[in-house]
Amino acid sequence: MRGKQAPKRKIKPDSKYNSTLVAKFINYIMERGKKSVAEQIVYDCFNIIDDQIKSGKIAKENENALNVFDLAVKNVSPQIEVKSKRVGGGNYQIPIPVRGERKYYLAFHWLINAATSKKGRPMAKKLADELIAALNNEGDAIKKKNDVHRMAEANRAFAHFARG
Repeated sequence: MRGKQAPKRKIKPDSKYNSTLVAKFINYIMERGKKSVAEQIVYDCFNIIDDQIKSGKIAKENENALNVFDLAVKNVSPQIEVKSKRVGGGNYQIPIPVRGERKYYLAFHWLINAATSKKGRPMAKKLADELIAALNNEGDAIKKKNDVHRMAEANRAFAHFARG
């Protein structure tokens, strides 16, 4: 590794919900430095979720959009993933546990990619639908998580290569 490692920066919580997780999510959605556009997408998405809670489409125990968001991210976050490692002339997919920061990175990216892949509606609506699907343990992001877990389970025999 060359040079010094970049310092971990403290991320400021977002202005509306005072949550660092939401601020991080806004930063992942942001493209070309347009933070206000990303904030608008996320806040519109949360408004859509709040409206659906009020209309009764989402269970009342999720009293606000922030709780729905937290539970959805928790449902999408993977516990284990596979990492490729070369051992004696062969490449093996070795299952390793996912550390905290990377869990959020993967969960956010899977949610955003699942929402982006759907066409024909505003991003806020697509994101709200994907978060609600993730809350109910369904949707493309959950499918991606299950695929990763299945892959790790299938390669459990190579786990002994991880500590070496």
